[in-house]
Amino acid sequence: MVSRHIATAVIGSALLLTPGAAAQAQTTSPSEIQAIAKDAYVYSYAMMESYQTWRTQVVDKSANGYVGGFNVFRHYSEPFTPDNKDIVTPNNDTPYSWAWLDLRAEPMVVSVPTVPKDRYYVMQWIDLFTQNFAYIGVRSTGFGAGSYMIAGPKWRGQKPDGIRDVFKAETEIVGTLTRTALQGPEDVPNVKAIQAQYKLQPLSSFLKQPPPPAAPAIEFPPYDKAKARTHDFIGYLNFLLQFAEPPVPSEAAIRKRFETIGIGPGKPWDASKVDPATLAAIDAGVKEGQAEIDALAAKTFSTNGLFGSRAQLKTNYLQRDVGAMKGLYGNSLEEAWYGGYVCDGSKPSIVHFTKANLPPAKFFWSMTMYTIPDRFLYANPINRYSIGDRTKGLQYGKDGSLTIYVSNASPGKDKESNWLPAPAAKCSLVARVYGPSKAAMTGAWKLPPLEAEK
Repeated sequence: MVSRHIATAVIGSALLLTPGAAAQAQTTSPSEIQAIAKDAYVYSYAMMESYQTWRTQVVDKSANGYVGGFNVFRHYSEPFTPDNKDIVTPNNDTPYSWAWLDLRAEPMVVSVPTVPKDRYYVMQWIDLFTQNFAYIGVRSTGFGAGSYMIAGPKWRGQKPDGIRDVFKAETEIVGTLTRTALQGPEDVPNVKAIQAQYKLQPLSSFLKQPPPPAAPAIEFPPYDKAKARTHDFIGYLNFLLQFAEPPVPSEAAIRKRFETIGIGPGKPWDASKVDPATLAAIDAGVKEGQAEIDALAAKTFSTNGLFGSRAQLKTNYLQRDVGAMKGLYGNSLEEAWYGGYVCDGSKPSIVHFTKANLPPAKFFWSMTMYTIPDRFLYANPINRYSIGDRTKGLQYGKDGSLTIYVSNASPGKDKESNWLPAPAAKCSLVARVYGPSKAAMTGAWKLPPLEAEK
């Protein structure tokens, strides 16, 4: 799971409202405009939160997170430390590889190598709605090498020779958050060697054919979070919808309804040309929509089920909004289970697993400590930021049980093998189970409680 990069620029002035849309909005009652705006805002919230990140990564060359533009990988191979502050709640198990694809001119082909049976990796593919539309990796496609085609919604054709599978997205811009398991600092060269074999190329290059004409250049509006929380969200939504054509059948009606207030793929938007009463109704709808998102987020204590495919999320836009709020680009539940605790390192605690209740991971599991409220890794004397079944020297009981010690001070030399240092303050302990069992996915398996050490 990854949180958002925050941009601070202002939305471009080229976003205008067409006269036809303005006239249509003015013949609709304020209450109906408000209702439409609320639904449109809820529909667009996750897309806008994602836009903050991917615009930074493909457009802003001065940003730390810039990946190099479209259709290229940027790999991170070193394990995270407390000095890494680009993202919050960083995954310390699997260094990231990022890429964003522009599929307007033609599909792209991603090729992966054969990996050893003890090497976990996953390519999670995400569309602009933040849906996980495809998976490539050891769980989903196996440990062998292969080439896969990623195509946009307008692509029509047959699977080419040499392609194992075709993954068709709902949007013409998509991204991957690829994770490659790291066994420890000494394993970095092996991770780098695998990452170097992740390959992206246009379909024409893969087929050794002349390329098609290039797609038109895109003018990316700078992202301003404050404006995105007002009627100006329409400008961002209109920009993003141009890459999501045609709409899927389940969204044709709601997309048509949105047109009433000036929403449509690539339509200009200029709030200064809209009747003030209409703007006020739209703003009221935005406020109502944000309140609904906040209310659901306040009572959502697990991210499991917040992320997934169109088939899994359907039209539950509030669910995907809360996922975007709590941490963008979380894995679908079948890939990774997330859970955890709020803790206080000044009060020594334990997590005790019986042998029968150890985390049910097909691949591996971990528990990572974060500071609150910033949610960065916690700097500590033994430089241990996470603990799990791959931790060297982890000591199990004679009965196969496992006790993890969570505290600011050492629990004692005889227990330090199982110690996860914590700040002497409120903190967050996040558990991740990679390749969770059915029991974990259904809730039949649960984490044991965090208990005071006796």
